[in-house]
Amino acid sequence: MSHASKLIEGPVSVTAHRCDAGPQSRAYWEHHEGWSVSYVQRGSFGCRCGGRLHELVPGSVLVLKPGDDYQCTHEHRAGGDDCLAVGLAPELVDELAPRRGAWPSGAVPPLAELMVRGELMRAVAAGDSDVGLDEAALAFAARFAAVADDGSRPRTPAGAADRRRAVRSALRIDAQPDQALTLQRLAADCGLSAYHYLRLFAQALGVTPHQYLVRSRLRTAARLLAECERPITEIALDAGFADLSNFVRSFRRAAGVSPRGFRRAARGDRKIVQERLRPLA
Repeated sequence: MSHASKLIEGPVSVTAHRCDAGPQSRAYWEHHEGWSVSYVQRGSFGCRCGGRLHELVPGSVLVLKPGDDYQCTHEHRAGGDDCLAVGLAPELVDELAPRRGAWPSGAVPPLAELMVRGELMRAVAAGDSDVGLDEAALAFAARFAAVADDGSRPRTPAGAADRRRAVRSALRIDAQPDQALTLQRLAADCGLSAYHYLRLFAQALGVTPHQYLVRSRLRTAARLLAECERPITEIALDAGFADLSNFVRSFRRAAGVSPRGFRRAARGDRKIVQERLRPLA
């Protein structure tokens, strides 16, 4: 039901996880031994950890520390999920985040700067990039450490019904990031007012519907930039951006480099990846 494939080992390890569990699958508790940040590539699942239930959708990050007991649930969707788990040696955690308390166990919502780096890591793991997987994974973890405080601010818990609505809506957005999905349209699909929908989505997932839509588009664009040689303008349009300048500006703000620079990084220009790690030196 759950399959794990270790891609690299060492101070930075990467494991590809595929879970085929669905709503009828039994949830069970697991004990975590190390430090890890896992990027959700596909699907959705819940995770009970530290006395809270977190909902994860594509682009979310699951954070676990030594000694954590956690339980994954799959009540919202059949079809399973895929994650890339980055394991970190304690000495690396000390270097990345001297204040270990800034790494709370649980989930970090989909953040643009993490999603584009997660997609680069995914491209490397799939063999679509010449960047070293350890380099891409460390860049992802380093960026996570930089934004962990903001990404883990406590939020008002959402009820079970609201969480189900939010997850279904997020998966719809993720499946159609190029569509004109307005707040009113998404709210109507959930049978809610725009205000109630906006509030429950943010409570359940930690981001607004518009933020998730833009970040899903950026994630789609990052994947296409890493995988193919199509023109950047064409990729921007296919990802759902109507304006090239807006796409370039949004992508640069999220990734720290232009779309062209990100493509060069995916093709093996390690200088761009190393620049993201420079603060660690």
